[in-house]
Amino acid sequence: MSFKEKVFDTVRKIPSGTVISYSQAAVEAGSPRACRAVGSALHSNISPENAPCHRVVHNDGRLAEAYVFGGKGKQEAMLKSEGVEFLPDGRVHMGKCRYIFPNSEG
Repeated sequence: MSFKEKVFDTVRKIPSGTVISYSQAAVEAGSPRACRAVGSALHSNISPENAPCHRVVHNDGRLAEAYVFGGKGKQEAMLKSEGVEFLPDGRVHMGKCRYIFPNSEG
């Protein structure tokens, strides 16, 4: 399985209403130092229904400036529709909404 396929497989496992960071996705895909490569892989996503890349955010909860399916506003709307909580400054509340994969050191 290619790195890109591993990233998409990881993203499919994120439950609705939760998020992970690019660094978490890189770890789960087997390449802990490949955070930027995760972003590149997600930017090539052609099926948000099959791989919900809107659930991947920066480690501090910031949204992707160049979210591929309509920009940051669209990503925020999609996350809010799933019940993801946001802080007053517009970042995802990672303390409440971060998904920790089973068997992860987290």
